[in-house]
Amino acid sequence: MNDPRQTQSIFTRGAVDLGALARSNAAAAQRSAQPATSGAPASAHVIDVSEATFQAEVLQRSLTTPVVVDFYVDQSQPHQQFSPLLAKLAAESDGTWLLARVDIEANPRLAQMFRIQGIPFVVAIVGGQPVDAFNQVLPEPHLRQWIDAVLKAAGLEVETPEDPRLLAADDAMADGDLDAAEAAYRKILAETPADAVAESGLAQVGLLRRTEAVDLASALSTADASPDDLPAQLLAADVEVLSGEADKAYTRLVNLIRRSAGDDRETVRKHLVSLFTVAGPDDPAVAKARRALASALF
Repeated sequence: MNDPRQTQSIFTRGAVDLGALARSNAAAAQRSAQPATSGAPASAHVIDVSEATFQAEVLQRSLTTPVVVDFYVDQSQPHQQFSPLLAKLAAESDGTWLLARVDIEANPRLAQMFRIQGIPFVVAIVGGQPVDAFNQVLPEPHLRQWIDAVLKAAGLEVETPEDPRLLAADDAMADGDLDAAEAAYRKILAETPADAVAESGLAQVGLLRRTEAVDLASALSTADASPDDLPAQLLAADVEVLSGEADKAYTRLVNLIRRSAGDDRETVRKHLVSLFTVAGPDDPAVAKARRALASALF
């Protein structure tokens, strides 16, 4: 399920014997002087669970709603830094998935059952079974992607709430205020460096700056007449992307890389990569052009 660049799955479906927990819940409850409770929830979609309540609060609930379990150690740095982010995303989900929190010091049998060796340890339970897990602090964009993958695995449609920071930046760019748009995108990237949408927005700002007051037809004619004029070729590629002909721009610059050397070649490569960023990593044309770029370089 996971993108290997983000996190690595640390167990496979069915590796944890959750049936053993279910069989011993009654005994655990009898050993307690008072019945264990889930405690006061942090929100409507965040619950605290124990060995005695895990069956009902996690396994049973997961039959209808995916449950993400956050195993933590109270007062630890990972818990203080990462658990609030999970709680925030759970609150945003409006019940699409639930967050269950387990203090592993108070519930050592659960820690043993899930073979926990360090925290954070986060596992997704769907249909009464663990489907994926990770044991590292993930930045928010990667965590959102992981949760989206869990929801898709559960057969749920994923609706990601729009980031108001991105909406403000996009509005500024639509209004032609490139300075405000650039500042907004840079602020987002300072807070969440892996935000692909903000990276694309910032690259679009650069593209618009480079093509301001440029006669588009003239720029293409100049480039066609001077195939080895580096600045003319770069500007023509910008114009083609701006005109919705990104494929032509990519081909133009890949061919220029094949004809270039040294610093010129690196300049063209960086410019081409910036145009890839405008389109975003999921654009099929970008994937094709990256293969062509690799062939040209190596």
